[in-house]
Amino acid sequence: MGNRAVIHFQGSNVGMYVHWNGGRDTIEPMLEVAKEYELRGGDYGLARLAQMFGNFMGGTLSMGIDELERLDCDNNNNGVYVIDSKFNIVDRQYMLGAEQSDYDPEDMKQAFRDANDSYFKAKAAR
Repeated sequence: MGNRAVIHFQGSNVGMYVHWNGGRDTIEPMLEVAKEYELRGGDYGLARLAQMFGNFMGGTLSMGIDELERLDCDNNNNGVYVIDSKFNIVDRQYMLGAEQSDYDPEDMKQAFRDANDSYFKAKAAR
């Protein structure tokens, strides 16, 4: 059991699997903070998203990066978020059921900032 999701950039065959906190109410705020940090897209951006998510979650479990064909894309939870180079969700695959909306987006953005500001220097004024 988990709240699984895969995130990948449009046109890439590599994705990031998250076992916990894969609902849109966590993923979208993380992407918004990535925009604030002015991260670049593509595989480098995916690596930085993994860093952000790992800092947020802590510990050593619950995520990985691999080729899409090896990841649990049809995961019976949140499926796959396809994002563009500007960190916008542009497509969703294998999504079952309703979107999760348990967490306040502003609280989640702040939680990502709290976990990551010491590693990423936000250039955008808040």
